[in-house]
Amino acid sequence: MSRVIAFCFLMLAAVLAYLHIDRQPAWAPFEMVNLANEVTEDATETTETIPQTQKTHKASKNVAPSKPPIAQPQSNWLPDTGAASVHAASLIALKEGGGVRAFWFAGSREGAKDVVINSAVFDPQSARWSAPTVVIDRLRAQQDLSRYIAKLGNPVPARMTNGQMQLFFVTVSIGGWAGSSISTVISDDEGLTWGPAKRLITSPFINLSTLVKSPTIQFSDGRLGLPAYHEWIGRFGEFLRLDADKVIDKRRMSSGRGAIQPVVFVADEQLASAFFRQTRSSSQIKQIPVSQTQNAGQSWSVGQDLEIPNPNSAIAALTLNNGVRLMVLNNIESGRHRLVMLMSQSQSNIWNVVQVLEDDEALPHDQRKEYSYPYLITADGSDAHLVYTWHRKKILHQYFSSAWIKQSMSKEAP
Repeated sequence: MSRVIAFCFLMLAAVLAYLHIDRQPAWAPFEMVNLANEVTEDATETTETIPQTQKTHKASKNVAPSKPPIAQPQSNWLPDTGAASVHAASLIALKEGGGVRAFWFAGSREGAKDVVINSAVFDPQSARWSAPTVVIDRLRAQQDLSRYIAKLGNPVPARMTNGQMQLFFVTVSIGGWAGSSISTVISDDEGLTWGPAKRLITSPFINLSTLVKSPTIQFSDGRLGLPAYHEWIGRFGEFLRLDADKVIDKRRMSSGRGAIQPVVFVADEQLASAFFRQTRSSSQIKQIPVSQTQNAGQSWSVGQDLEIPNPNSAIAALTLNNGVRLMVLNNIESGRHRLVMLMSQSQSNIWNVVQVLEDDEALPHDQRKEYSYPYLITADGSDAHLVYTWHRKKILHQYFSSAWIKQSMSKEAP
């Protein structure tokens, strides 16, 4: 009898879900990036934003730049908050000035009640980060959401079609990260102040075990696609279609218990690939799970693994305006003591290491540090900003100019 009741309950849930989806706006294609800033090998004009030189060089056929562009990555630390532990940094480009805003969580340890979500702004002219500010803490989230909040985590910023900045973050009311849900706040002033937090409703029933880690995808109708994932019962990816703070649709990206934290590479208006952090059992292969969509995220099919090692650790992904793809990850089967950047040319499935960011392989095991949770964005379509956790004590920011990327492209070209 109990099985019959459970089956009827599942059938009712399926019908309700179908009716809910059927009422939603038509699914739009992905929005493609503007190729106006594409970097090409035969370009006669190049614009660089180089934090270290505090100048913008513009070269043409007749006027040489005053200084040669810097082709080496530039590094600095996000501001110290005095917290014992920091993690899960993310970035978003500001609308003016070429700056970027970072978010990360900090506290006595991951999951502690004193964890807050911090933010700071990087000024490319001075190559410095501003003093950190607190976006939200547990008590404010609790007040805004009218529910008990035990811990916060994983901030992910996005740009809404009206220009507002939106921040998604994880909240937990009971249990561990498997009991998470996603909440969001919106800013009208580029992150200086934030409106009240609201909870995303991803399910009409339990609405638990939904987390975020990766950047959003823009649809041509202005709505956002948010890669999300579950960690309770199954470990799998989901693709949420959002209208501001409302989930208007969601689609499964993977299945089982082996693929979380999807990052999405959009190839055209309909085609995209999702790469996952693998969470497979110890007996299974430690590579990158892959899913593909051919209809702008409406359905996803599991593909062949990307044959690059993944030790149950997060991946960062970025597609530049010229189609070149970048990926940052721990390309080892166990541990997080090595972090590298890989590059793939446009329309190519071949990935090559173009920068070793950290490598403690030669050190004894007890002296190796953790380098994890990378996050990539571009400010102008041809450069790259990267942040990642440095041994849970600091967040490192690295800037890769378009000159550096162009140089790396030429080395990797056949």
